[in-house]
Amino acid sequence: MSLKTNVFASYAGQAYVALVGIAVLPLYLKYMGAEAYGLVGFFVLLQSLFQLLDMGITPTLSREAARVNGEVTYAWRLRRLLRLMEFIFVATSLLACLVLVAFAETVATDWLQVRQLDLLEVQRAIELMAVIAALRLVGGLYRGVISGFERLVWLNGFNVLMTTARFVFVIPFFVYVGSTPALFFAYQLLLALIELAVLVAQTYRWLPAAGPAAAAGRDRSSLKDVLRFSLGIAFAGAVWLLVTNIDKLLLSRVLPLSDYAYFSLAVLAASAVTLVTAPVSGALLPRLSSLAAAGDEQALLRLYGNATQLVALVAFPVAIMGAFFPEQVLWAWTGDPELVRHAAPVLRLYALGNGLLAMGAFPYYLQYAKGDLRLHLLGNCLFLVVLIPVLVWATLGYGAIGAGWSWLGLNMAYFLLWIPLVHQRFRPGLHAGWLRHDLGGIALMTLTGGGLAYALFNWPQGRLAVGASVLALGVLLLVLASLGSAWARGAVREHWRQWSLRA
Repeated sequence: MSLKTNVFASYAGQAYVALVGIAVLPLYLKYMGAEAYGLVGFFVLLQSLFQLLDMGITPTLSREAARVNGEVTYAWRLRRLLRLMEFIFVATSLLACLVLVAFAETVATDWLQVRQLDLLEVQRAIELMAVIAALRLVGGLYRGVISGFERLVWLNGFNVLMTTARFVFVIPFFVYVGSTPALFFAYQLLLALIELAVLVAQTYRWLPAAGPAAAAGRDRSSLKDVLRFSLGIAFAGAVWLLVTNIDKLLLSRVLPLSDYAYFSLAVLAASAVTLVTAPVSGALLPRLSSLAAAGDEQALLRLYGNATQLVALVAFPVAIMGAFFPEQVLWAWTGDPELVRHAAPVLRLYALGNGLLAMGAFPYYLQYAKGDLRLHLLGNCLFLVVLIPVLVWATLGYGAIGAGWSWLGLNMAYFLLWIPLVHQRFRPGLHAGWLRHDLGGIALMTLTGGGLAYALFNWPQGRLAVGASVLALGVLLLVLASLGSAWARGAVREHWRQWSLRA
């Protein structure tokens, strides 16, 4: 499957997932209430924390599957590695699930700041969350293998189907069955079981036969190299998860559950920046790994730069909209003035931070493809030592706004101080060209367009009119970003030339 097809499939699937999640959220608030939705926000946090148990296994398996797909390693090794990781995943997920179930009452009564919901109902919901999070963690293992095989068209089609069941079909469930937290999470548990069963079946359907090399395949050193790489990813991922989720964890303790719901909604709105860019990484990592394994450095760097421009011309307009016009975005989305008042200041900070985060991920992609994460590990250690105390202080002292400023500062420091070091390590001279050629024009065009709109545009009053204006302004910023991208301009010229030849 071509990279363009995989990127398109990833974008289409991810766009659907994002749009459906955004569209139905006001209905969630209507049927569940703000405090019950706070439990949904806590569940999102819980799933992120469960990813600590991944231990770098999923990206490692994805990389190995990509190498098998590129015929640079043997299928027998992938099969052995998958069986080993299945055992580890199931054991750790089950243990984590049992621990959380055992402490569900403590979490409900002593950690979460519940004001109106029945505490027994909250406890039951937390127990169900534990099981769902464990099942989805195990499912991620098989998603990694399928992604490494570049079966992204199927994977995104399946994601669309499960998203529809998870977010859309739950609305009639609210109407005809009930909308209590326990019922909501029971419904999600059923879907998680179905999802895992399908992912397992498809993974083993596409897994290549071990082949004759399996009999001679006692190459323990090669597996040790893979596991060493896995541990590197695990440590980096664990540190990054702590850095990116400790604010949410602390706020779940100090904020009333209803206020935590508003904070979660602001973070969800800001996550639109990363949602629109995530499909590129899903398609990019296997292809970069294949090019690195084949030793095609020029093709790797060309793809790296073009992918940077693609992500930037999508991420920057979304980030600018959230940062410059958070009140209008939230009002058009929810029509809830109380939510707008609480969430807009947080959305502004997290949108800017996520815009930087989308670009800051690229040096990691480069290190991942080359199988050398030492510098990435060092950078994460520095963040852990220096920035987490700042994050704790800001969050406990200033609440959600402090968390937002910390998030923005964290990503700004990474972008300005660490990315140049990584680029210099892997390709001297890369960073200046990356900034000038791949990011500079796009950033300048979107910032200029957003600044002029902020200064000059008079917003209408009606919600529908505001929504139409938000959409139109977003499209305008996307056009401006495309004009600032050499890759986008070249793609447009090439399509125009081909069209002219056919005409």
